[in-house]
Amino acid sequence: QMTPSVGFCCNNCVYCWRTVEYSAKNKFEPVDDPKEIVEGSVKEQRRLLTGLKGYEGTNQEKFLEAQDPQHFAISLSGEPTMYPKLNELIRFLHSEGKTTFIVTNGMLPEVIDTLEMPTQLYLSINSPNKDLFEPIHKPLFKDGWDRLNRTLDIFNGLKGRTTIRVTLIKGMNMIEPENWARLIEKASPMFVEVKGYMFVGSSRQRLSLENMPYHEEVKEFSEKIAEHSSYKIIDEKPESRVVLMMKKDRKDRVMQF
Repeated sequence: QMTPSVGFCCNNCVYCWRTVEYSAKNKFEPVDDPKEIVEGSVKEQRRLLTGLKGYEGTNQEKFLEAQDPQHFAISLSGEPTMYPKLNELIRFLHSEGKTTFIVTNGMLPEVIDTLEMPTQLYLSINSPNKDLFEPIHKPLFKDGWDRLNRTLDIFNGLKGRTTIRVTLIKGMNMIEPENWARLIEKASPMFVEVKGYMFVGSSRQRLSLENMPYHEEVKEFSEKIAEHSSYKIIDEKPESRVVLMMKKDRKDRVMQF
């Protein structure tokens, strides 16, 4: 998991575990070279894992495997679509035989519209209506809701592994399943991931433990969304409090590497 856009984001989402209060949407500089970012990310992963090599409980096979990561989740801190050379970064990783998983908040539809398709593209939508968008996302753009909806329209025409990711915050956005369904249908993704908010990181300064739904509550709300949409529950992971929804199951749902 890495990012080419540390400190740059278009939203200050209340549920984010990162310290988003200092995010910026001003001029992005300096702009690092994609190859430099990838090599630096691998170098730092190796450095972080160094101490595990001599630990008796370490699986040495997995330790060696981790020295050369094959899968890049471009979503760590900041909004990746703000990085001006994102397409170059995707192309470089693919040329090296790596996979790419990008998570976006959809605030830059013009970038999504010309994006080099990653291995899997995730779009976070965490409010069922315009009224909740502002208090949950705290966007730096005044037309954030309109931007998100333009991205939803673009998503509908994308070819590949597309995913809508919904973070349920108890006491805030677990309402109006029919509106969630409408937004999802508008984007028509391959996957819908409905997951529970986790009370971790800097989000603990904005929300409380009571805002974290149990898996049963996440599944129950997902079932309500299913009642209003063409998507149904395909799988779940109780330990992660996440439910996977699709229109119908597919053989390529689980990727093979």
